Amino acid sequence: MRMPGRSERIRSLAVVPVLGLALVLAACGDDDDTTADSGQNPPAAQTAPADEAQPGGEAAEKPASTSPGTMISTGDSQFGEVLFDSEQRAIYYFDKEKTSESECYGDCAVAWPPVLTDGDPRADGGAQGRLLGTTERRDGSLQVTYDGRPLYYYVDDPAGVVLCHNVDEFGGLWLAVQPDGAPVP
Repeated sequence: MRMPGRSERIRSLAVVPVLGLALVLAACGDDDDTTADSGQNPPAAQTAPADEAQPGGEAAEKPASTSPGTMISTGDSQFGEVLFDSEQRAIYYFDKEKTSESECYGDCAVAWPPVLTDGDPRADGGAQGRLLGTTERRDGSLQVTYDGRPLYYYVDDPAGVVLCHNVDEFGGLWLAVQPDGAPVP
């Protein structure tokens, strides 16, 4: 049996990461569903603990909570500085939504879970506390908003990585969010 030479081993090892990245990128937009709302309530998304409380922006009509809210922070990415949560999960806008009311339920919310909070959301790093707020979802949970728009994760994004920016799914584009509240172009 012939042992592969060094150059053959290097070439075969170089293919593995490229194939893995291609599979991850394909997963962001592989859904053919063009409807964001299937009438079902989404599963609850995880919330992250945080350290410093800051007043929320456009809060829903609920009394102020004493629970620590979800921390929204910033981090570097291939798109510059963008929003992340305290677990370094990338955060996205759904460009179909122009107000604080969520249009992502059912299958949409399974693929793109809403960023939920139990208390007032908090800012860290370059995130701006004055842009944070909440909106009530159909099931009564509170979704974090930034500059008046609901926030989401992509279910399969690894920590610290923005893989699903500018993905067309469920009738709109999913866009990473800059600290000033503008979507990444």
